[in-house]
Amino acid sequence: MEKGHLKQILLITDGYSNQGEDPIAMAALAQEQGITVNVIGIMEENVIDQESMREIEGIAMSGGGVHQIVYAHQLSQTVQHVTRKAMTQTLQGVVNKELQQILGKSTSLEELPPEKRGEVMEVVDELGETVSMEILILVDTSASMKPKLPTVKESLLDLSISLNSRMGKNLFSVSVFPGKKNEVEKVLDWTPKLESLSSIFPKLSTGGITPTGPAIREAIQHFKKKRSLKNLLRSEEEYYDEPGM
Repeated sequence: MEKGHLKQILLITDGYSNQGEDPIAMAALAQEQGITVNVIGIMEENVIDQESMREIEGIAMSGGGVHQIVYAHQLSQTVQHVTRKAMTQTLQGVVNKELQQILGKSTSLEELPPEKRGEVMEVVDELGETVSMEILILVDTSASMKPKLPTVKESLLDLSISLNSRMGKNLFSVSVFPGKKNEVEKVLDWTPKLESLSSIFPKLSTGGITPTGPAIREAIQHFKKKRSLKNLLRSEEEYYDEPGM
């Protein structure tokens, strides 16, 4: 199986989108282009916003990803869980396609005998440790998110540490919506490290609107514009090979 790399959008939001394109349609467009869209909805304690929950579920479903509703204090653990669960789910899909090519279109992972299924899941686990990942993180910075941003920052740093323990390469990029001047603002370009978020997050301004659809649209464009993974990883290796690094 060709190793390749996985592309994920990780959307962290606490509200219903209220400006721009339909985020569910934009998530479907992302999936068509090989990008999985995962959503973490941050809710207030004892407050259930049905409209927001339906949108969160719809975005993840049409984006081929996973979603989870959490309270802010649960966020760090959840960010890691959702990212890894989405990675496994995507890899299972890849393995299923391979199985169907080998064994026929009617065969899926669930239909294999338990012993064989266990062997296939071992392959999925191994791929999870070695596959290269590109994760574009979209952070809602509408007004209600202001008190939650420090927790979001810590959660993303924990995610970086968790994923960097794998053998596979990771690249992260972070955009916020709404931005200072535009609906979406890139605050961190593709990098193997997320540490620089510590200096960026305290400077972020928060606004009233939630343009989730435009944010997903911009994320798709950012994957397209990105320099090739090979070049980025080569530049990373050159950085670490420099004297004094």
